[in-house]
Amino acid sequence: MLCRDRSKRGQTMVELALALPLFIVVLFGVIVFGITIFLHQQVTNAAREGARYAAIHSATAQCPTVPTLDPMSAPLTYVRCDRPDMGWPNMTAAARERLFGLNKTEVRVAACWSGYRQATNWDAWVPGTYDVGGTAVVVSPADSVFTQCDIDAQDPTDDGQVDQIGCTTGLATTDEASAMSESKENHTGNTVTAYACYVWNPPLGGIGIPIPCSTGWCSMEIIQKTLVLRAVVTEAIQRQQ
Repeated sequence: MLCRDRSKRGQTMVELALALPLFIVVLFGVIVFGITIFLHQQVTNAAREGARYAAIHSATAQCPTVPTLDPMSAPLTYVRCDRPDMGWPNMTAAARERLFGLNKTEVRVAACWSGYRQATNWDAWVPGTYDVGGTAVVVSPADSVFTQCDIDAQDPTDDGQVDQIGCTTGLATTDEASAMSESKENHTGNTVTAYACYVWNPPLGGIGIPIPCSTGWCSMEIIQKTLVLRAVVTEAIQRQQ
């Protein structure tokens, strides 16, 4: 009887030794996954706030957030205030302002401007028919084509390319429009696309579990050592004055 009890206790200890590590790994995996979702939502909020700030602080604002291109017909009040060569300090501050649960200074923000183009001219009108001083002006879709900007030589609105965008300061951008908004006399359809990212090193990063493979046993990484969280939001440019 005593031998049987010892055998059962030994069997229980062996089962616990086999199951407990896997349970702990899965438990921490679930926790890290939840934290990842939370942090990604924060990065998305940063992109949304950045895009919103740039959209409402357009070329007609007192201190506009501007791309590399100036408006084809700049307002008299136009100044290059919140500039890309400065890292858009105002837009970046707005994007980071409401973040919590992460290091705000490590959240990178970039933006690019898209719009309709005619040949080499940007800030072209949206295709359509317009009444200009009693004269009908027709803008053909063949003449005025919407052109998407890029960040780090990638289209930030393309899900297949956004993961290829780096997460550093000073990312190169190619703008296809200015921060000019629509008005009664100006029928542009310019947009701004804000990109935010955050490099996170999760706790227990690199942890893995053994799985059978062609060479015997291999380790499957269930928590990556480094995660790059990215988000993109596009807003239409809005007039201020």
